Amino acid sequence: MALKHEPTAPYHSAQDALRVLETVARHSTGVTDAELVRETGLDTERLTTLLRMLRREGYVEQITDGAYVTGDALTRLGSAHGHQQALHEQLQRTLDRLRDSIGAAVYVSRYVDGEVTIAQYADSPDTPAVHEWFDFRSSAHATALGKSLLGQLDHNGRRDHLSRHKMARLTSRTITSDRLLLSRLESQPPTVPHLDLQEYAVGTVCAAVPITAGSSVGCLALSLPVAHAHRLRHAADALNRNAAPVLLSLAI
Repeated sequence: MALKHEPTAPYHSAQDALRVLETVARHSTGVTDAELVRETGLDTERLTTLLRMLRREGYVEQITDGAYVTGDALTRLGSAHGHQQALHEQLQRTLDRLRDSIGAAVYVSRYVDGEVTIAQYADSPDTPAVHEWFDFRSSAHATALGKSLLGQLDHNGRRDHLSRHKMARLTSRTITSDRLLLSRLESQPPTVPHLDLQEYAVGTVCAAVPITAGSSVGCLALSLPVAHAHRLRHAADALNRNAAPVLLSLAI
């Protein structure tokens, strides 16, 4: 399966954040802002934004003299013992914060062995998750996250997926023409969120943005009740702006 790699802003932010983390880790007694600017090549404004995010996620800490050292979250993830559990917990904390800041249920989805999977999600009584009334693996054509994942495959990869999953009509808004779906996927810019406007379930709207790195295909998605559809574009933009911490947790 070939991928259509067009790195997005969250990808670049995560790469820059990894560069900062690697630099901090090399200085066991701490490293100052000025030293980080010099060693990473990042400008001060960019570095300040990344450090704010890294501190919030627990990857770095600021000690009494203002220098930065590695944080507890990075230490836990760096431990061979319990790494998977630490990764799950770190990603869940990130998703919970994202859910609360955006005011929507959020999901991390991956394309694994030719199938759509929901890796983790965060919901609450006020931000309920989508009820999976029809298998997500067979409804990529109708969901925002499914379309985001398919959009990161090449043409043959998309056709292969659609050949294995019939495009069922789930609502009156569902696209069931493979030609129309493929055309829309081909023309969709990578920086524009994929949307589901009651295509999977009546009463629910969704958006998804890619969080692909290396050979891994993934996306970050959100869902809202249709009564909150007026918030969808704004929420999708916020999702995209805040995707870097999710991608970073998957890359460490």
